[in-house]
Amino acid sequence: MSGCGNGVCTALAISNAITNLCATLFGQMWRLEPVPAEKKSMWRREIEWLLCVSDHIVELVPSFQTFPDGTKLEVMTCRPRSDLYVNLPALRKLDKMLLEILDSFVDTEFWYVDQGIVAPEGDGLMNCFGKALQRQEEKWWLPVPRVPPGGLDDSSRKKLQHKRDCTNQILKAAMAINNVSLADIEVPESYLEALPKNGRASLGDVIYRHISSDMFTPECLLDCLNLSSEHQAIEIANRVEASMYLWRKRPVNNAARSSWELVKDLMVDVDKRDILADRAESLLLCLKQRFPGLPQTTLDMAKIQYNKDVGKSILESYSRVLESLAHNIVARIDDLLYIDDLTKHSEQFSSLLRAGLIGPKSVSSTPYRTTFTTPNFSPAQLASPARGDRSSFSTSNKIAHRSTGAKKVLTDYLSIDLSTKESGSSTYQETSVSSEHRNEEPVPEKEQ
Repeated sequence: MSGCGNGVCTALAISNAITNLCATLFGQMWRLEPVPAEKKSMWRREIEWLLCVSDHIVELVPSFQTFPDGTKLEVMTCRPRSDLYVNLPALRKLDKMLLEILDSFVDTEFWYVDQGIVAPEGDGLMNCFGKALQRQEEKWWLPVPRVPPGGLDDSSRKKLQHKRDCTNQILKAAMAINNVSLADIEVPESYLEALPKNGRASLGDVIYRHISSDMFTPECLLDCLNLSSEHQAIEIANRVEASMYLWRKRPVNNAARSSWELVKDLMVDVDKRDILADRAESLLLCLKQRFPGLPQTTLDMAKIQYNKDVGKSILESYSRVLESLAHNIVARIDDLLYIDDLTKHSEQFSSLLRAGLIGPKSVSSTPYRTTFTTPNFSPAQLASPARGDRSSFSTSNKIAHRSTGAKKVLTDYLSIDLSTKESGSSTYQETSVSSEHRNEEPVPEKEQ
């Protein structure tokens, strides 16, 4: 720190430095492309600066030293601490594999177009497929992946799927190391002091009744809660985690009570607390499995903030940034595979249209509606990345789609009768109108 002010501890300073370094270099990874040489060299150089602190975190282990005369003597030698000795080389290997996966995206068949840029009309169907992605609607700043009109060939798609599977395994390994590192960090006293007075107050009456019943199952409880967003899920996770530590925390003995009452209540209370704590832990695990992208809980953030162990801080922050990088790569590959599927389905529809198996009137309101996909967006929105009101278009589109289906059936199978009836109805309307004009008589002046 320069000037006045209270600085942070060494462990938190290293954790923040690793997080900021990853955000600076990989925070805007919007495309599947090789990492520039400058960023790659900067990442390798500065991450080694931050990780070199772990070389001095050692422990003494017994070993034997042999002297020139053949005698052996047991001595204590230094080696990296057990958690760093196991996990840090694994994280370095995962880091190297992620960079190699990114460097493999050279001479690719796909490319990217920024949202809001309209391509030529000959590329019509592909102009709007990027808008169909739910992720693109939530993150409008991401560019839209594009593929050739026929889609990716089989070899390219297999390689892309293989890269996705490898990255997903790296993601799981980084998550496992991060979970172990967070579990090894001690719970700060400030977190325990801020907890409610008991587990029931933390969970609420509804969840407490479910978790204390004899027929408790975590899956049924989550189904009853009907969590529709990650905000609700992280709130429930914080409450369940707090109750778990409250039940595992031993109650303070009251000196005014007799020793027998204390022993009896303690035996019953300890058994019940252990059961409730185990149920809360199983509920928290099931919640994290149902929401794999759940943010860090309040306890996790408190552990990172108040941690004093430099080695554990290095493992936690390094695994967390690699987890974030692997997650972004998987998300970009999923976007590309989805666009490739849409393109191939659109080609099948176009071939049926050219062969005459589908009439030209089977699509009415928009040329982008197919039997394989149901994008709910307007092609007019491609001219601007801004998101406007779509309710009027969706309503009219549904009505047009219903009328289109009926008209298609009539056109394909009853085209002759339909044209005859339409001509007959028009003739009848003209005859009725002319007869009405002939039957009209002038109104007398007196009646006027």
